[in-house]
Amino acid sequence: MAAAKRTDVGLLVGAVDQGTSSTRFLVFDSKTAELLCHHQVEIRQEFPKEGWVEENPKEILLSVYECIEKACEKLQRLNIDISNVKAIGITNQRETTVVWDKVTGEPLYNAVVWLDLRTQSTVETLGKRIPGNNNFVKAKTGLPLSTYFSAVKVRWLLDNVRGVQQAAEEGRALFGTIDSWLIWNLTGGAEGGVHCTDVTNASRTMLFNIHSLEWDKELCEFFAIPMSLLPNVRSCSEIYGLMKRGALGGVPISGCLGDQSAALVGQMCFQDGQAKNTYGTGCFLLCNTGRKCVFSEHGLLTTVGYKLGRDQPVCYALEGSVAIAGALVRWLRDNLGIIKSSEEIEKLAKEVGTSYGCYFIPAFSGLYAPYWDPSARGIICGLTQFTNKCHLAFAALEAVCFQTREILDAMNRDCGIPLSHLQVDGGMTNNKVLMQLQADILCIPVVKPSMPEITALGAAMAAGAAEGVGVWSLDPEDLSAFIVERFEPQINAEESEVRYSIWKKAVMKSMGWVTTESSESGDPSIFSSLPLGFFVVSSMVMLIGARYISGIP
Repeated sequence: MAAAKRTDVGLLVGAVDQGTSSTRFLVFDSKTAELLCHHQVEIRQEFPKEGWVEENPKEILLSVYECIEKACEKLQRLNIDISNVKAIGITNQRETTVVWDKVTGEPLYNAVVWLDLRTQSTVETLGKRIPGNNNFVKAKTGLPLSTYFSAVKVRWLLDNVRGVQQAAEEGRALFGTIDSWLIWNLTGGAEGGVHCTDVTNASRTMLFNIHSLEWDKELCEFFAIPMSLLPNVRSCSEIYGLMKRGALGGVPISGCLGDQSAALVGQMCFQDGQAKNTYGTGCFLLCNTGRKCVFSEHGLLTTVGYKLGRDQPVCYALEGSVAIAGALVRWLRDNLGIIKSSEEIEKLAKEVGTSYGCYFIPAFSGLYAPYWDPSARGIICGLTQFTNKCHLAFAALEAVCFQTREILDAMNRDCGIPLSHLQVDGGMTNNKVLMQLQADILCIPVVKPSMPEITALGAAMAAGAAEGVGVWSLDPEDLSAFIVERFEPQINAEESEVRYSIWKKAVMKSMGWVTTESSESGDPSIFSSLPLGFFVVSSMVMLIGARYISGIP
């Protein structure tokens, strides 16, 4: 006899969380925000040349289908009827660029990931065409001209991939960030799939006017990108289409936000001045500035925070973007082999409780906010014969915290009112050593919600609240408050400042390492221009990695 279906759960909302390193599908109770189940699949990254980062769009899509099916199986094992799932939201790694054939449904090239640096020469060439007294790109988009954003990635594909060129000329090419690629496929693909994006993802392309909330003709002409490639821009909370296959066939897809905007919503930062910091592959601090675009004087971005409905106002945000956070831990695991799992870094760091004067600048993709220096590269400073893998682990965690300190300082200067505490989320916040370090380095409390899946929660909230779904109320009185864990500073401010000043000194030494020619060609002659210290540090890192990989103490 079959077990009775559970009746103690309300209507459910699913969320696809497609990140740089993994895909997940999570199911929430719309009344309590309780996470009922989830499934996760790691995504393989490809590095075909130095500075290039790609992912397979078909692998990403298949991972979404797999996560949905496996999560639904888990629901059934919990005796929860999957027909209770009334909506699906999508949140995604932003800026990562896909171009595909709308006739065949096939991607025309790998997804060019947001971290990718291949477009640096394109950025430099275009930069010469922007008048110094009229940076119309930044004025319209809130973004600096950078390899980070989608427009230059599309330009590179059009210039360098014959299949993309031909499909564009023949009217077969479609462009989208990951959300667009997923929605198009999940709603039918070549057989009537919906080609759309939301305002938050559109605002990260450098083609979208954040004031008019439309694709901008002047920007498209500047980057020489045909507007026929672009998706329709929608709000973050409305029905885009229905799932066409799988266990949740017929369920509306009704929420869409870039991952950092989803976290802003999930943290319920709905008031001016509320901010959150998300620790994922990178690290992203967003502060809600309400209906006003605030332009930074200190290296931050102006971006769309969210627009929760077609008839709802848009809210903007200031953003501090750090390229490498969790990716540094993955690098220690996959490239150096000094840890076997990401969780192990906490144990190593805790063993020593100090970096012993070792400082890590993880500028693998240059430096993002507040410097925007694509020529920077990663360095490790302060190594001695005493340095071991535990000190490197501690230095890696400190690097994440110091980078957050830099963007928080910039945020405080732009906003004029320093944050009294920092709300945090993301996978790395499970690391208690990291959270305590962050409080010590910021000299303010760090507040972590007990429910860690804040990004997915934000996408679920937007989907459940959409007109025509209406199973999730965004009224502040109806939103459940989280139980939080609070980390108070445990060192004095003077010690924090000393460590931070040494970190800043190391940052200066990471800048200006490569030229455009050397970074694009991968020419070994790049090394002839580097100082001896580079080889000393590199040799030490390789020696330490080799010793610990082989088990030598």
